[in-house]
Amino acid sequence: MDQPNTNATDARVRIAGQQRWRSILHNPKIIFIAFFASFGGFEYGYQQGVLGQSFVMTRFTTNFPGVVASSSAQGWLTSVLQLGGIIGSLSAGVLGEVFSRKYTMFSACLWVILGSYLYCGASYHNPSLLYAGRFFTGLGVGTFSGVGPLYNAELSAPELRGLLVSFYQFATILGIMLSFWVGYGSNYIGGIGDGQSDLAWRLPSIIQGIPAVCLAVGIWWMPFSPRWLVKKGRDDEALRTLSWLRKLPADHELIRVEFLEIKSEALFERRAFAMAHPKIAAREKASVWTREFAQYINILRTWDNFKRVSTAWLIMFFQQWSGIDSIIYYASNVFISLGLTGGTQALLATGVTGVVFFICTIPAMAVIDKVGRKPMLLVGSAVMFVSMVITGIIVAKFRHNWPDHSTAGWTAVGFIWVYIGAFGATWGPGASIGASSNWINNFAIAFFVPPMFAHWFWGTYIFFAVFLAAGFVWVLLVLPETKNATLEEMDRVFGSHTGAADQAMLAAARRDVGLEAELQAEAVEAISHKAQLDIESNDYVEKA
Repeated sequence: MDQPNTNATDARVRIAGQQRWRSILHNPKIIFIAFFASFGGFEYGYQQGVLGQSFVMTRFTTNFPGVVASSSAQGWLTSVLQLGGIIGSLSAGVLGEVFSRKYTMFSACLWVILGSYLYCGASYHNPSLLYAGRFFTGLGVGTFSGVGPLYNAELSAPELRGLLVSFYQFATILGIMLSFWVGYGSNYIGGIGDGQSDLAWRLPSIIQGIPAVCLAVGIWWMPFSPRWLVKKGRDDEALRTLSWLRKLPADHELIRVEFLEIKSEALFERRAFAMAHPKIAAREKASVWTREFAQYINILRTWDNFKRVSTAWLIMFFQQWSGIDSIIYYASNVFISLGLTGGTQALLATGVTGVVFFICTIPAMAVIDKVGRKPMLLVGSAVMFVSMVITGIIVAKFRHNWPDHSTAGWTAVGFIWVYIGAFGATWGPGASIGASSNWINNFAIAFFVPPMFAHWFWGTYIFFAVFLAAGFVWVLLVLPETKNATLEEMDRVFGSHTGAADQAMLAAARRDVGLEAELQAEAVEAISHKAQLDIESNDYVEKA
């Protein structure tokens, strides 16, 4: 049976990985594009933090007392965004394949803009537009979550993929941090008492729409994904795009190999689909929508497919049930429950939370491709588990008399910050997949956490600690490492057992597009180049 030749590809990825920072300095536009495309992540993070701030603002509580006074109403207002997010994330895959990742992100911008400014139209004792605005915003950020990281992954070279995909998480955390401080600052508009202006709770939503407007305009100057172009038969455009992205001539060996890798994978996918769904494949040109929706059937057709999807789903399951969004959504309420007096003090502590989150994420992005996702997730789970357990113990012992135990309250706040920092440095950039799972579990968290804090008290922290322990065991025993792997190598990473037919089909696709011959030639050239570098290095040492 023919096996795909990956030796030259592996060597290329290792060599390029050692020079990733030099590549970035030589070609900074890929970082700019990735960050700009991650505005969707910024919107996701910003809306996560902005609502919880409003719950402790005087003017918001006066205008919408029925929402603030009821834990279930707070849960619904928070979680209605997740309902939109579920729809957006599930539809993003199909829309991204049919209309391109680029145009799908544009549609997401429009939903966010609509939702942001509908929210501002809510009036005294009439919160209906709050719910409508949150739903449409969720539709937009859910679409972003399904297509934004994919777009960044498909634009990046293998050695930079972890860094560029984690840009989405970086932008998310930046959005969370800024929303916390925007909420803290806008709380002073008109004063913090009865004279507070309605602009105090409306301004954060007004600001929320601005990045979406910028991306909606700028996206027309951004490239299409090379993989999407190849799937659509636009090979010349895909080759030009790769050349432009890598800042190398179109006939360069690295561009040729990467292009052929993409082309062989696309050919393999078409042939595999035709084998699995011959009737649909026969009328593919007549109904591209049918073909894309049929892809979801493949999730359950084989154990290998199900294993991959369930891995992505479970990563986000354990991420959400670590309790992270319970802190982000309701941070101000959490800090008040730990003894911080007044909304302003709680908002200040919330702002510090955002800074800790942001600062801890940056170094993690720099080392994720070197260290790997799995070790980061294990360390993060352990630190977060300890933080949650200690916080739960402190709340259980001192919650009935915080005024006399302010030191204990601030100690609990400190462990919340440790927990947030550990998440930002590990689970944040290490788990940027599984969008639909993220939104489904996010909805559950947003809906159920207010009653949990209201009735379970310290038990809420222990509840999340149990899931952190379970997540640690799952990562240790089940989760595969994807460090430095190309998108085309995921079969090997996941130990796929799709059988001899799939392996032969993939090898045939690689031969048919000329990839095997190109890899053989590149391997010979790489060996010669390395030998020359060794000679030059030895000559330099002798002269020195």
